[in-house]
Amino acid sequence: MLSVKNNHPTEFQDELIAQFDEIVKRYPEGRQKSALLPILHAVQAAFGWLSVDAMDKVAAYLEIEPIEVYEVATFYTMFFLQPQGKYVLEVCRTGPCCLVGAERIMKHIEHRLGVKENEVTPDGLFSWRGIECIAACGMGPVLQIGPTYTYYENLTEESVDQLIEELKSK
Repeated sequence: MLSVKNNHPTEFQDELIAQFDEIVKRYPEGRQKSALLPILHAVQAAFGWLSVDAMDKVAAYLEIEPIEVYEVATFYTMFFLQPQGKYVLEVCRTGPCCLVGAERIMKHIEHRLGVKENEVTPDGLFSWRGIECIAACGMGPVLQIGPTYTYYENLTEESVDQLIEELKSK
């Protein structure tokens, strides 16, 4: 469900609006709604997440109803509706990965980072969440790290610890 508890006023800079204009030019006249996905990606790249205010401004820019933006943003898991860490550890939580330890890995990440799912570490570096299948069933447990979506397979607690330390040192 869309939550307004983390809503923050958002101002789109001229450079971002110019990017929107370039995106909309890719689509036929009167079909500006087709630009919604790439525009949401641009907004998330600029702000790290999609606040309600940002989504409302996208709707106004595209001349569509805000609910049309909310529907898209809440459907696709690559869009964040609350602030996230610099690195988002996303662990596959579907059956095949759970059979080989994904739930154990998620508990380990929670303990290691000291935050629950969808929370952000105090240093702002990490957040984590369980996600649906990422198509690596034979190499589970698997996680990906957004926003670059780098994949890590056959995870163990030790390999997760090593990964977290590598990310901290960047």
